[in-house]
Amino acid sequence: MPRRHALRFLAGLIASVITFGAAGCSHYHRGTDATLAFSTLYVAPVRDDAALPQAATLATAQIRERFLRDGRIRLVDSPEAAEAILYVTLVRYERGIATVRPNDTGLARKLELTLAAEATLLNPRTRSEWFSRRPLNVRRQAFTDDPGQTETFGNQGQAERQTWVLLAGAMAEAAVGATLDVW
Repeated sequence: MPRRHALRFLAGLIASVITFGAAGCSHYHRGTDATLAFSTLYVAPVRDDAALPQAATLATAQIRERFLRDGRIRLVDSPEAAEAILYVTLVRYERGIATVRPNDTGLARKLELTLAAEATLLNPRTRSEWFSRRPLNVRRQAFTDDPGQTETFGNQGQAERQTWVLLAGAMAEAAVGATLDVW
């Protein structure tokens, strides 16, 4: 008999946890409850001070796409129509060797790619800044070869170009977070 009561108690406890847990999660939503000071945003074309060919165009497209996907604000096509303007400048691009090839330690098997940018969020009506030169630093790894290959040269350039799309996407996520999360 005591075992039966213990099982009933345990079943009741589990049911209570599920009920209260579901009730607690029912009001969850993504983001914060903070109200933004603006509802429209113009993303200025990214400025490239890091001297990366065609990087500014890719970064601008990635940032706009991430804001559209987020959906908390509306993007506009001109600074005159915006309540806020986001400026992003690519300031530094670095590559470092993370792992060398076993058959030639002078060649990289894996690169560590770092992109540093700065973001400024401007109120065009008052010409004041919500933030200025906020750092956006992202890092990704690029694999230059297939571990099973026996040739002496990996394809570093191709690996970097392919990874750059991921790096730009990570930087775009950082820009969205800097702009829309509570600051």
